[in-house]
Amino acid sequence: MKKSLIMLIAAVAMTACASNESNKEQTATTEPVAEAAVLVKSAKAELQTISLTETYTSEIKPYKENDVTPAVAGLHISEIKVDVGDHVKKGQVIVVMDQTTLKQQEINLATMQDNYDRMLPVHKAGGISDQQITQLENQLNLQKEVVANLRKNSTIHSPLTGIVTARNFESGDLFAQAPILHIMQINQLKVKANISEQFYTSVKVGQKVSIEVDIFHGEKFEGKVSRINPALDAATRTFGVEITIPNAKERLRPGMFARATFNMGEREAVMIPDQALQKQTGSSERFVYVLKNGEAEYRLVKDGRRVGDMIEIVEGLSADEEVATTSFTRLMSGKKVEIKNE
Repeated sequence: MKKSLIMLIAAVAMTACASNESNKEQTATTEPVAEAAVLVKSAKAELQTISLTETYTSEIKPYKENDVTPAVAGLHISEIKVDVGDHVKKGQVIVVMDQTTLKQQEINLATMQDNYDRMLPVHKAGGISDQQITQLENQLNLQKEVVANLRKNSTIHSPLTGIVTARNFESGDLFAQAPILHIMQINQLKVKANISEQFYTSVKVGQKVSIEVDIFHGEKFEGKVSRINPALDAATRTFGVEITIPNAKERLRPGMFARATFNMGEREAVMIPDQALQKQTGSSERFVYVLKNGEAEYRLVKDGRRVGDMIEIVEGLSADEEVATTSFTRLMSGKKVEIKNE
């Protein structure tokens, strides 16, 4: 009996010890564990002077162009003296029309002139009335206009110095509605751009503009602003600008796709490395993580111009504030951070 009692007391004592050890172990595991800081690299927002350049795409056009079309229809074309690709000078004879009608009208003019000259002394002597001599004079003047118009349109001169870009008839054809030739002046060219109203005071006549075309990759051509539209488009809030491009060697051609870059001046801007700026998933919002007092702060910002590998922050960040450039998937507001830029 005594032996059984002693064994019972020993078992209770062992159970109590085991329970005490378990309580100590449980107490130890519930003690708070210090949060590990996220290692990040960082950069400071810098105040920099940036150039305000704006690039607009457009099609290169001839400086001037003309359709060569006689005013008199129904005439045969005697000779077309030029072909597509030929260079012509202003005033050069390029088309000769059939002269038959002109010669007939010149004969009529000579007859009417002779008749008028004979009737003029008769009128002075009172042989015919004032009304009759006036009628003869009006008929004579009308015939002179007919002949002058035929002379002008029977021998056609180039209206400008340029290059022939289209020919729609052959010698001997009867002239119809389409222009006989099309001529473009390409020793100068022009590009038109529609510029945002915020730059209206920044663009001046004579201002230099850099022109680039894909076919001459990396090469820049210099143009100048030659005309500024004084009125803005109410729908788009833009104003039209015409740029003239010298092209003496005719390397550029109408129809080429061009990029015109304007320098609108300079201004101060807050800049950060582009890898520091992140896009919010599912939206167009941009954000950065600002590092302050050993913690990360999520902050929405508005970005602006990109200059090389730097990007402008228009709103939401000040110069000298520090932003994270790595470890974005592990960051959130209030997260402890350790900066390592080595």
